[in-house]
Amino acid sequence: MTARDNVISWLRDAYAMEMHAVEMLKRQSERLKHYPEFEARVKQHVGESEGQADVLRTCLQSLGTDVSRIKAGAGWLGGNLQAIFGSVAGAMAGDEVVKGAMVGYAFEHFEIASYRTLIAGAEECGLAEVKEACTKILREEEAMQQWLAEHLPSITVQFLKRTELAPEKANR
Repeated sequence: MTARDNVISWLRDAYAMEMHAVEMLKRQSERLKHYPEFEARVKQHVGESEGQADVLRTCLQSLGTDVSRIKAGAGWLGGNLQAIFGSVAGAMAGDEVVKGAMVGYAFEHFEIASYRTLIAGAEECGLAEVKEACTKILREEEAMQQWLAEHLPSITVQFLKRTELAPEKANR
């Protein structure tokens, strides 16, 4: 594989990652009605992630290729399975909201690392448009990661207070 081939493969991976994120975030947002600030930020990030996937598709098309249907399908399926199994496991554990916020925070770090890799690869290959697109996406991912870092304590406290008042409703 050439350096350019690697960047294309990483772009496809990033597209699948964003499709995974969209599905995971949509499912998560459905269970946050008693956490309105968290719910709003998750819904905002769904829109950002959908836009990011579109940008990545455009980058791939500009390089004469397209998304990998297999990777995109795996991303979609993985997001749904994670949401389903996470919901079941979280409901059994009783702290789905807090664990979801923690998983989101960790996932943002993975996305940030992916885009930093893509930016370096695009720069090395002279793919200025890809570098610019991934830099914009990186800023959005860093903003979401920062939001979660700042709000994890308040989400945790909200959950604990809801647990004290109505344990059966803490995760909704």
